[in-house]
Amino acid sequence: MFDFLVRRLATIVPTLVFVSMLIFGLQQLLPGDPAKILAGEEQDPGVVAYLHKKLHLDEPLPVRYAWWVGGVLRGDLGDSIRTQQPVLQLIAQKLPVTVELALLAMAIALVIGIPSGIVSAVGRDTAWDVAANAFALWGLSTPNFWLGILMILLFSVQLGWLPASGYVSPFEDLRANLAAMIMPAFVLGNAIAAVLMRHTRSAMLQVLSADYVRTARAKGLREPTVVLRHALRNALVPIITLGALELGTLLSGAVLTEQVFTIPGFGKLIVDSVFNRDYAVVQGVVLVTATAYIALNLLADLAYFAVNPRLRR
Repeated sequence: MFDFLVRRLATIVPTLVFVSMLIFGLQQLLPGDPAKILAGEEQDPGVVAYLHKKLHLDEPLPVRYAWWVGGVLRGDLGDSIRTQQPVLQLIAQKLPVTVELALLAMAIALVIGIPSGIVSAVGRDTAWDVAANAFALWGLSTPNFWLGILMILLFSVQLGWLPASGYVSPFEDLRANLAAMIMPAFVLGNAIAAVLMRHTRSAMLQVLSADYVRTARAKGLREPTVVLRHALRNALVPIITLGALELGTLLSGAVLTEQVFTIPGFGKLIVDSVFNRDYAVVQGVVLVTATAYIALNLLADLAYFAVNPRLRR
């Protein structure tokens, strides 16, 4: 396992270098001049020239990339053009909100998706299977923003049980925080649960027809032991991969859901930055998102060893 980890880490470094080059290179294709945006409406030539020199915009592209990478390695992602705040500080403010939302949504998805997939596979062609597939179809077909609006109308406007929007830090009021986050977390988790259910069902159907499962049943093992210990454990590898990818997508920002529920998370930050042409923030957010994807894939690879002993050899 240690050798595998070393090999994976050796591939992560060039991947991050390539991603950073891609992020920086594509950023240069965006229209607009950051110096002119900072200079205001008058755009005094002297001020624009000073900002070009300060931001290294008068340097060749490779030199600008070297300046940016050097700052990233020092923990300096630059300053926001609009607010003049450090990008790292903005990310530190927004990222915990999105992380909490993503973890709650993933927890809901796992609690709903995997058990329903198991029940559907074990009870194939029964009423349980039909009901689970109908739920999956509903989850995949329902737009997040529409479901979010309906939940606000029901639980906030009609019943008055939950706040319609806003965010409260869990360190200020945990109960108010959970009340504000449960609806957006369910909206996001509902769609992921449908995908997990379909993948769990497919993986379980394949494993349940394997020879070792028939052998386990022939030994007289109880059905829950056969399903959970022998079948599910071997079916978890593709589910772990899917879960890591979905969690990475959530961490990159659920834009529509955050807009509907007015949650100040990562998605809202990057959308505002793109519209404001705040290039430094866009670069920082995309770099953090790409790094999160790579880290989650590494954790998924390590989780394979825990659920499948055969991979340890």
